[in-house]
Amino acid sequence: MVSSANPLKDWQVDRSSIRNIGHDLQRPECILAERDGTLWVADARGGVMRIDPDGRQQLILPVVERPQASPTGSETSFEERYVQAYGSLPNGLAFAENGDLIIANWGTDAVEIMTRDGRLRTLYTEIDGQPLGKANFVLRDSHNRIWLSVNTREHPWTNQLNTRTADGYIALIDERGIRIVAEGFCGTNEIRFDAREEWLYVVESTAWRISRLRVQPDGSLTDREIYGPSRLPGFPDGFAFDACGNLWVTLIFTDQLIAITPEGEVLTLLDDSNPETKARLFAHYESHSLTPEILAATHGTIAPWLASLTFGGPDLRTVYLGSLRGTTIPYFRSPVPGLPMIHWR
Repeated sequence: MVSSANPLKDWQVDRSSIRNIGHDLQRPECILAERDGTLWVADARGGVMRIDPDGRQQLILPVVERPQASPTGSETSFEERYVQAYGSLPNGLAFAENGDLIIANWGTDAVEIMTRDGRLRTLYTEIDGQPLGKANFVLRDSHNRIWLSVNTREHPWTNQLNTRTADGYIALIDERGIRIVAEGFCGTNEIRFDAREEWLYVVESTAWRISRLRVQPDGSLTDREIYGPSRLPGFPDGFAFDACGNLWVTLIFTDQLIAITPEGEVLTLLDDSNPETKARLFAHYESHSLTPEILAATHGTIAPWLASLTFGGPDLRTVYLGSLRGTTIPYFRSPVPGLPMIHWR
């Protein structure tokens, strides 16, 4: 836990220190960092981009036939890619124990697994005889179980921004197959464990909050509660713990990076929002009248539609920012290391 000397107190990202790695990326929503500095990044062309520490990159696409992001490739429209989610759109990523990539595919509404040379296999498209819904994020734990967050079953997903239907859920994949272990979430997004895997933390994007549930040995989840403020200052999307117990959270659309301290205080670490478009977004959020046009006009300049963060580098003090509308990956140095993910242990 953090003492009164929390290293994030009175600290903010120095915008002039931000650097970028990667180029010509498409929808780099999720980033996985390896110990040697290699990055694996979700890509809207239906695969992942591998970026080496020296900046060289390789797009790895599945060797199976399936629809790509749009019939016209990179010329896909905003409506096709971000509203209708046409074709294959890898979203959340996790490493399997053998190094393969587990994929929550936002476009195909599936959980997939792909080898590092592109051999892809679909694991699940249904649960309890029904389509999965918008598969958002995957996470592997120390017992080699896979946890899946599903954002909503509404189509298009943007409807849920206004209805606030709490139809999101968490599923568990283990030797018994796939099953729902918690439901009733409002816009389920990223999920993370604390250092001891005692609690599973859940982003509820359209409720503007973080929830957590206690993890039982059999994978069941209990004691659900809100973590931190009951209402955050925007739409949380991705998050990650640092080694001091601070929970770093990205706020999509307004492109802000905040941290929730163990005491529940919210610290602003980076604010790349546009005051005018932010005010309009929030007014329509409150009146349940958001449209794709309003969303499209609301973004910053560093990592447009800031969606995730990943700690990497040899000391886990390099913070990489994922986004839905960026073409590169901004990164900067943190005063505190990140909590190691399962593939670092």
